[in-house]
Amino acid sequence: MATDVSSASTDPRAYEPALVEAGAQRFWTGTRAFEVSESSPKPKYYCLSMLPYPSGALHMGHVRNYTIGDVISRYKRMTGHNVLQPMGWDAFGLPAENAAIKNNTAPAKWTYANIAHMKAQLQQMGYAIDWSREFATCQPSYYVHEQRMFVRLMKQGLAYRKNSVVNWDPVDQTVLANEQVIDGRGWRTGALVEKREIPQWFLKITDYAQELLDGLDTLPGWPDAVKTMQRNWIGRSEGLEIRFDVRSAAGDALEPVTVFTTRPDTLMGVTFVSIAAEHPLAVAAARTNAELAAFIADLRSGGVSEAELETQEKRGMDTGLRAVHPLSGEELPVFVANFVLMNYGTGAVMGVPGHDERDWAFAKNYELPIRMVIAPDEVRDAILEAAKHLARHDDSMTVALGESRAGDLYETRAAVEVVDAFERNVLDTGAWTEKGWIVNSEELDGMEYAEAFEYLAARFEAEGRGRRRVNFRLRDWGVSRQRYWGCPIPVIYCDACGAVPVPEDQLPVVLPEDVAFSGVSSPIKSDPEWRRTTCPSCGAAAERETDTFDTFMESSWYYARYTSPGAETQVDERAKYWLPVDQYIGGIEHAILHLLYFRFYHRLLRDAGLVDGDEPATNLLTQGMVIADTFYRELDNGAKDWINPADVEIDRDERGKVIGAHSKVDGGRVQIGGTEKMSKSKNNGVDPQTMVAKFGADTVRLFSMFAAPPEQSLEWNEAGVEGMARFLRRFWREVTAHVSQPDHPEVDASQLDAAQKALRRQLHETIQKVGDDYGRRHSFNTAIASLMELLNAVSKFDDMSEQGRAVRHEALQTMVLLLNPVTPHVCHALWQALGHAETLLEEVPFPQADPAALVRHALTLAVQVNGKLRGTIEVPVDIAREAIEAAALAEPGVARFLDGQVVRKVIVVPGKIVNIVAG
Repeated sequence: MATDVSSASTDPRAYEPALVEAGAQRFWTGTRAFEVSESSPKPKYYCLSMLPYPSGALHMGHVRNYTIGDVISRYKRMTGHNVLQPMGWDAFGLPAENAAIKNNTAPAKWTYANIAHMKAQLQQMGYAIDWSREFATCQPSYYVHEQRMFVRLMKQGLAYRKNSVVNWDPVDQTVLANEQVIDGRGWRTGALVEKREIPQWFLKITDYAQELLDGLDTLPGWPDAVKTMQRNWIGRSEGLEIRFDVRSAAGDALEPVTVFTTRPDTLMGVTFVSIAAEHPLAVAAARTNAELAAFIADLRSGGVSEAELETQEKRGMDTGLRAVHPLSGEELPVFVANFVLMNYGTGAVMGVPGHDERDWAFAKNYELPIRMVIAPDEVRDAILEAAKHLARHDDSMTVALGESRAGDLYETRAAVEVVDAFERNVLDTGAWTEKGWIVNSEELDGMEYAEAFEYLAARFEAEGRGRRRVNFRLRDWGVSRQRYWGCPIPVIYCDACGAVPVPEDQLPVVLPEDVAFSGVSSPIKSDPEWRRTTCPSCGAAAERETDTFDTFMESSWYYARYTSPGAETQVDERAKYWLPVDQYIGGIEHAILHLLYFRFYHRLLRDAGLVDGDEPATNLLTQGMVIADTFYRELDNGAKDWINPADVEIDRDERGKVIGAHSKVDGGRVQIGGTEKMSKSKNNGVDPQTMVAKFGADTVRLFSMFAAPPEQSLEWNEAGVEGMARFLRRFWREVTAHVSQPDHPEVDASQLDAAQKALRRQLHETIQKVGDDYGRRHSFNTAIASLMELLNAVSKFDDMSEQGRAVRHEALQTMVLLLNPVTPHVCHALWQALGHAETLLEEVPFPQADPAALVRHALTLAVQVNGKLRGTIEVPVDIAREAIEAAALAEPGVARFLDGQVVRKVIVVPGKIVNIVAG
């Protein structure tokens, strides 16, 4: 099916995007152009962009993300690959519930309507998507498989239920993720968040912590920044678990408390022990201490994220209990502290205020002792110098200097003075957190970190008071959410049998979609009929779990389901053909949670024998944000009324400098707020549909690829979009004008003159650069820039000879191929206008540079006089050095500047420049 260019307008040279794009899309849809199978003899290439949440409309962030993927996909098709580029919908989540409450509609109805609208928008952009593999994660045919996986994980002990302290929004009646707690309040309701201990379901991602950490070293195609963030999140640390005996205020022995520390060398600096509010010792102490019970109750407000713990005021209360120091036997106060969480480590930490900033602040606040037990090497060196000096006057120093252990030197008067001076500084200014030389620590004096670690590990293991341990910052993945619009967790609760997995032959547990909300309560929690069931183990009356899965569950394995549409199992043998993903694309904001769960779930699929390999994606591209100008007016109450950029006119002076802005609606002045990420809150989003209607999808695609490298932020600029529209119109005119000529001869390289060879050389240099930019570097902006330069050269090439027309034909025809991954609609039309029956899908390969055309027969050299450019010369590539010097000196502009001067030296940098030194 050819696209008739002449039908696009009464003037065949006029470019009308709407007609051109509609024609190309009809062809792609009619021929099912982008559907692929596993039977192709070509090498596979799986290009995947992170699936969107169906919020109702695409934004420019979507457009940029999916255009990057489409450029790569179309380029790989042209380089002979069997390319899969699928699309689906991350359809569950709290926003749908909020919309349902606000609009008095069911979340399912709202979601499916949004999917239909956004799919049409994606198709309007011309993306080469295999829509036969489309799914929404809210469909039972999708989530049944993750329910089956969960049931199997329960049986393997990798899924379990336990009480956990969570962020609880008392208005929304749901658990909030850490990032949904802002200044201690729920992100949507603004209600003060409570710490609440409730039963939650978890997956044992910690069983894979070391493997997930080691796997990062096998991913050279992932950005270093992402790998670093994941390493920090996993947070492997080696240390000691140390047991402190505990006594009551009356001196009675209680259950000991265990702490984990990576700094056992600071052990003699411990002056208190802090425990979480939920620690069994704290709970027991609060039963007979009303003031402590009230303090613990107060700690229930606020979030539970590490970030919040780091920034909040350090608060605590003495429990009256005393911990016994395992070396000195000293009794230390035990505090309940708001910066200790029961879910992290053992729920207890040893307080070393001299060498931990948080402990230092806490000790200062509660007037606790601060001891310095680690000194820097400079202190050790100062002690040695002082000891040498005193040895001249004190015979007792001779023995000390003869010993190898620095601990002996610590006993000298010189040591005491130097250490005391350093300690006073630490006490006054803050903790010293580096490693160094141990002081003030009795038998540990003079040791350094490694020696002290081994000494204490051996001692405590022998005494049964501690052990070596590798700890991870990573915690098991809590997958329970107390909301409706999510995948039901397939568990049944029986009074006799406890928590029982739903038998696999009874799956899926289907979420009812035709529901109504009563306040914020989940419809399945308030529906006794849905909850009521029978126990699959004993047949007694039982109830279903009403929590639903975290939506990260659906987005952690969607990539694998695309490979196996319609499979009865989670994936089938087709997954082993397509996986791993060759190129994954998405925002850097997903660097930790999504990408970590993505890697973890792949290992679950691997261990179930469903996929091969350890990692789900070989290469990762993290694109930058789309940012735009913001404008606002200040309201009487101090708030800001944000005004969309489309409704604002920029004011400039006679030199073009911005001097202000005014509203197009009422003419009043508005404030310029700077550039920020496009968002609804700042009202600075640009509607892609508006841009497509005004300029065409190809123009929007071209701008989003040209305005910035993919990993950097893209600043939206409508003037830049207009510039891309002018480029495409100009390109269209050049091609259609050329097509109107009577014949298009073939290039005969042996018959070309210098100008023809120069244009052809630029063409093949561009082929070489664009191919590398698309394929290896993903530097789409520089590829487009080189094509713009080539079009400029073609426009200036006024040669109507036979070989001149042949070179122009080759250049324009090749440009169509080179631009095709970015602007496929216009290239589809122009390719056929150039007389080709085949399409630019797989039949036409990506151009390859002709080595012969790249050979330069002449060089252009810059000529400088005393470091300043004065002219250029064109010389044969094989010219002798003496001839280059003569040509440079004879160049008229150069000769004029040399008049009356003595040439002292001529420096020739081969192939680049000639510099003449004169005076």
